[in-house]
Amino acid sequence: MKIIGMILGIAMLMLGGAPGSANGQTLTTLYSFCSSKNIDDVCLDGAYPANLIHGSDGNFYGATSAGGTKDIGTIFKLTPEGTLTTLHQFSGVAGVADGSVPVLSLESAGLFYGTTLGGGTHSNGTIFTITSAGTFTTLHQFSGAEGVADGSAPVSLFLVSGGTFIGATGLGGTNNAGTVYTITSAGTLTTIHEFSGTNGVADGSHPILTLADGANFIGTTFFFATNEVTIATGTVFQITAGGVFSTIHQFTGVEGSEPIVTAKNGANFIGTTSDGGSNGLGAAFEMTSAGTLTVFYQFSGTNGVMDGSSPGLEPITDSAGAYYGVDQDGGTNSEGLIFTLTTSGTLTRVYEFCSVTNCADGTAPDGFISSGGALYGTTDNGGANSGGTVYELIPAGGIGGGGGSTNCSYELGSTNATFAASGGADTVSVIASNGCAWSATNNESFITITSGSSGSGNGTVHYSVAANTSSNEQVGTMTIAGKTFTVTESGTSSSSGGCTYELSATNVILTAKGGVKTVSVKVKGTSGCEWTAVSNDPFITITSGTNGTTSGKVAFSVPGNTNTTPLSGTITIADQTVTVVQAKGGCTFKLSPKDGKFKVGGGTGTVKVTPNFSDCDWTPSTTNSWIMIMGGTNVTGKGSVTYTVPENTTTNVLIGTITIAGQAFNVTQAGAR
Repeated sequence: MKIIGMILGIAMLMLGGAPGSANGQTLTTLYSFCSSKNIDDVCLDGAYPANLIHGSDGNFYGATSAGGTKDIGTIFKLTPEGTLTTLHQFSGVAGVADGSVPVLSLESAGLFYGTTLGGGTHSNGTIFTITSAGTFTTLHQFSGAEGVADGSAPVSLFLVSGGTFIGATGLGGTNNAGTVYTITSAGTLTTIHEFSGTNGVADGSHPILTLADGANFIGTTFFFATNEVTIATGTVFQITAGGVFSTIHQFTGVEGSEPIVTAKNGANFIGTTSDGGSNGLGAAFEMTSAGTLTVFYQFSGTNGVMDGSSPGLEPITDSAGAYYGVDQDGGTNSEGLIFTLTTSGTLTRVYEFCSVTNCADGTAPDGFISSGGALYGTTDNGGANSGGTVYELIPAGGIGGGGGSTNCSYELGSTNATFAASGGADTVSVIASNGCAWSATNNESFITITSGSSGSGNGTVHYSVAANTSSNEQVGTMTIAGKTFTVTESGTSSSSGGCTYELSATNVILTAKGGVKTVSVKVKGTSGCEWTAVSNDPFITITSGTNGTTSGKVAFSVPGNTNTTPLSGTITIADQTVTVVQAKGGCTFKLSPKDGKFKVGGGTGTVKVTPNFSDCDWTPSTTNSWIMIMGGTNVTGKGSVTYTVPENTTTNVLIGTITIAGQAFNVTQAGAR
């Protein structure tokens, strides 16, 4: 929930510890931040933590938004026993590449990925990776000024597949209303949607991605009212990694405003609004994929349990299926509340913060994760040093998904994979009921799970397969969420000494128009030399030759590049990398006819518009009141504009202009004699 607050703040500016208990629950403070200070009273170990990640090594990782030597944030590692290691201290603001005010988003293939809301060379935020040992790399620095497509103030990251990620910026883009982008593990960023930022326009402004739903990613936006301070309504949207965008629901003040979607209940979405509702303090809702919304709880600040305001629900349930949630100002101490909430509207207190002396258990809790029957989370403030805490909470009612809960179901995205003798790496997606815990174990020594060894709800298991030095095929399994996943790896060729693969090209260059290219694969060895071809970037599509056992060809297509910067991506063919570079493009348009001429009586005209790419957007407009545009607004690709000119009752010749795709189309009409 704290991420949303940071977005709002930036948008407005730029436009171990002691155990405690409550209600039968057991809370242990694992670490209190600001345990050491310098002479300037700066918290060297960080302050105000958020967004814990349970690493594949069993440790917890997270970020603090303040503290460190420059007081602009840190990345930390915390053992389950409460030993903290500061992995990185951010170094500055303008002109310094690592950024400031970090948020850690996910772990993938042994790397942790995160964003910074500010800092970097352009002072508009960065995307970075960091290892468990603290090796820090900046992947992208946002340029951020209004009118620049890559945006600023990045706020969230999700894994798409392989080495591709998707995220959002809360600000920037052409309309300074935020963007959605994809980025590869090599740092190639592509903006796939720019928000309009106009109140009343369906796509909204200031987005954040909050949930992965198969091939779709769910996000929310909010609008500013005309005073640029008050938040007015908002939307829920979905978008694919290819940029296919649709608005699912637009909120009213009665339903709530500033929405966030965080969980799924079957095919429906579960979320909350931070504001609005009948009491103006937020609401909880369930929404179908078609956008039909039902509010099942209105927060009032009291409701007999001091339920607070600006709530958030997590994708974690108790054993009865109620969602765990958090309020930063709820509970009888008004310092934060963890609760459960059923979709029938029953709210139950789980833990009330500031339940021990001097609020050593923390205040203003943020979101949390589940692991091993416990909830692990952070508090924004409080703790022994008033710098926030990391805590472990064992709920008396238990956590759903463990112990054979009958509400849980599990599926794997695939049940098997085949590798050449050279081995490689791949992923398995886990589709699990909301809040249901699962684990993954390898049953053979040649298979290694690199990340995602456990999870709750939907998730991804990353694994690697070692090279097979034997001439015999080997077969092994992993047990994932109680289901068997089979890995088959070819043996080397005993007669030829193994399989080798030669590619006709490892670098392919295309013009802005794109097109279809092929790469030949020459196989040396006996039969059984398997190879595969996989695209690692969404703008590259393999059209044929995705696998083979003998020599063959891989064909792939690249659409026209409408960006003003070059695109770069990769294909992995027979475990070798082929780099694809496409020249910068940009949309150009041809108008036919060149102008329009009318007699005094007026009439109707049509202008054909032909862009150089099929995905170029354009729209017509005119400031001349006597020219009326009848059709052809907000068009993508080839189209036409129809317009009418009424009778000219004056003796003057009228000259006007229709602006079409940025070009002037002149209209002339004779005057009456």
